[in-house]
Order: sequence, then structure tokens, then C-alpha cells
Amino acid sequence: MTQSDFPAPPPGCPAHRGGERVPLHGPEFAADPEAFYTHLRSYGPIAPVELSPGVNAMLVTDYSAALQVLQNPDSFAKDARRWRDFNEGRIPQNSPVVPMLGYRPNCLFTDGAEHMRLRQAVTDSLAGVDPHWLSRHVEQVASYLISQFSASGTVDLLNDYAKMLPLLVFNELLGCPPEIGDRLVFGTSGIFDGGVDAEKANEELTQGLIELVSLKRRQPGNDVTSRLMQHAAKLSDEEMIHQLVMLISAGTEPQRNLIANGLCMILTDERYSGGGLLVEDAIDDVLWNQAPMANYAPHYPVQNTEFGNAQLDAGDLILISFAAANTDPKLSTSRQFLSKRAHLAWSAGPHACPAKDPAQLIAVTAIEKLLNQLPDIELAVPVDSLTWRPGPFHRALAGLPARFVPVQPQRSAAAPPEQRQTPSATPHSRPQTKPEKGSWWSSFLTWWKV
Repeated sequence: MTQSDFPAPPPGCPAHRGGERVPLHGPEFAADPEAFYTHLRSYGPIAPVELSPGVNAMLVTDYSAALQVLQNPDSFAKDARRWRDFNEGRIPQNSPVVPMLGYRPNCLFTDGAEHMRLRQAVTDSLAGVDPHWLSRHVEQVASYLISQFSASGTVDLLNDYAKMLPLLVFNELLGCPPEIGDRLVFGTSGIFDGGVDAEKANEELTQGLIELVSLKRRQPGNDVTSRLMQHAAKLSDEEMIHQLVMLISAGTEPQRNLIANGLCMILTDERYSGGGLLVEDAIDDVLWNQAPMANYAPHYPVQNTEFGNAQLDAGDLILISFAAANTDPKLSTSRQFLSKRAHLAWSAGPHACPAKDPAQLIAVTAIEKLLNQLPDIELAVPVDSLTWRPGPFHRALAGLPARFVPVQPQRSAAAPPEQRQTPSATPHSRPQTKPEKGSWWSSFLTWWKV
């Protein structure tokens, strides 16, 4: 397609830049993505976008077209080594989106038999997580986090609750002892938050996982890491680390956005604040209308093809807009007949999220625990003043300030030994102040044991 083939955005449209590609980076897109999606739909089922300066892609905004890509791996592959612009040197090496798009030998970026081998290992390892145990553990983590701020009467529910809870839950799922768990918390949070410590954070995450894999080779336990290691797929240490990075990435950043967006909806939408609907309904509402991973699922045409309104070349980068597809106007008359889980927030097809049920359980339990312990909590600022983090992939708040009547922290109820999955922490005194960024896991284990 030529530049003249693309419809120009209307005057005043936030996507208006005078060029042919619509930018999905910057504060304008973060502030009002729906205006961008409305304009992108004027191209047809697929539209040209810019993910960051110098990184171009085609974005699928149509629900049916999205399913066609997601469910047709013979025509649209996942292996990022097919990415033509990257292979031909047109992608800046320091682009902030490359870590999310570049090839890794995990089940997200592979196809065919290799994908089936890696995905089966991941799926079977996750299947060993008992949902009743998981619910209890999420409640323990939630109680610990609430105890860190309950006496103050104010909290940033994004950074002090929704962000930290998935990190600590995943440390338990992976079977992390204190020192390794602290490294994973520091590394994962540093990578997603960016900033001057991003490189150091990546080193800490990698080193922590190397140590965790080495530990589990020697001392396997009842945890996801050990089950993954013992699987019939016989993963190498390198494959282990790449699957664990994928699990941590997919299980923490989207999860914190799901929890925060759900809390924001419950605290500001009278359908929920009035007690008329359940937390489960709010989570489904978020997944339909504010998908935490708004635009992702990179695919590459296997050969030159005509798709919808566009002529695609083999190796073009295609992303699925889960957010735009879920709110496709053509669904407006049929959404009421669809299953409430028919949204695409968990993706679809052979690469659909293998952990959607645990993820849903974690979000619902985390929100219910907070509302039960702090029933009078409310947003501390007008909802219109909230800031959304820029970025092409996520729908993520920068903060969620709230207030409530201060309460004394609840003392932990230590779990019976048979419910513990990680090596025991050596108890010290209960922490009286908010932990440092690098010691959240140790602090939680200490609190749990006291």
C-alpha cells in the first residue's frame, strides 16, 4: 500500500501526525487509546502503526480478523527470527520495544513441534498448582502488603499493592528461597519500570534464575520450577531460564494491570461500588474493555499475502490489538450472545495464555481481600486525573492513589508446614517499615513465619 492509500486522520484527531503510520507511543495514545482505535478502524481490519521511533508494524483491530491470525499458524508464524525489518537492520538496536519482540527460545516465540514440546512442559507444570492452595497464598501475600500501609490511611494501590502482589506470588510458585526471590523481585520490577537500573535489573533477574535452576537441579521441590525441570520434554538449563523469564513476564506485568484496572473500576463505577455486581464481573469487564495487554501477540506472514485491506509481505510484523478487537463495533449487537470469556485478552489459538484460570483467580482473590480488610477504601483523586503509562503494548496506570480509615496491621497466620512450597526463611523481627526494593521477598517470608 502507498501513503495515498491510507485515510488521513480527521482534524483534531490525536492520531494526526501527517504521516502514514499512527504512533502508539507517547502520552497522547496512553491518555485516549480509544480515539486512536477509532481512527485505525477507518483503514479496515488492519492498520499501519509505529510502535516506537523507527519500529513499524501492522495492527489488527477487527475481532474476526484477529481470530484468523491467531488460529492460523500455518499462515501466520510466531518465530521472531522471521521479522524482516529486524533482520535487514532497520530496527534500532536500542529500541525499547525490542525486548518484547525479539526472538527467545520459549513457547511464545516458537512454532510447530518445538512450540508443542515447550508449551506442553509449561502447561503441565502449571497444572500442578492447586487452586485452593493458590487462593490461600494470594490471601497471605495480600494481608502482608496491606499490613505495610494499613496504619497510614493512604496507599498507591498500583505501586504498593497491585505491582508487588504478583511478584511475591510468583516467587512462591517458582519455589524461591529468600536470597533468590529478592533478586527476582528487584530484577522483574526494574525491567518493567525502566529507568537507570534497568540494565542492572536484567542482570539480577538472569543471575537469580541461573541460581534457581541450579538449586532445583540439586534440590527439587513441589513447585513450578521443579515440575518444569522434571518434565518429559527434558528442558536444558538455557531452555529452563527462557521459559521462566516468559512465565515471570507474562504473570507479573499484565497481572498487576489487571488488578489495578479492576480496582479502579470497582472504586469508580457505581455498578460495582454500589455492590450490585461481583469482583468476577469487574474482572471480566476489564478484560473486555481495558485489556491489560492491549496490543501484542506478534505474528509474521509466512509468505506474501493479501489480508483484509492490506498487502502483506513475508516477515512483516503484525500485532493483535486485543483492546480494539474486544471493542469492535461490529460486536456490539452480538456481544450479549457471546460467552463472557469470549474476549481476546488471553489471546486465542495455539498460543493462548496457558494460565488464564490461575491469573483470574489471583486477581479476584487480591481484590476481594483488599476490599474485605479495607471496606471503606476510596479513590483519593478524581478518576479523570489518573495518569496512564505510555507504551504500545499495555493498558497500565502509573498510579492509583486511595484513602481509607487507618487500621492496625493484622498479624499473619502462619501456614502449616505442609502448605509451604519454598525453603523456610530464618525468622527475625517483624519489619516495622516498608521493605527496600531488593528485600520484599525476605520481608514477606519473615512476616509469614512470625
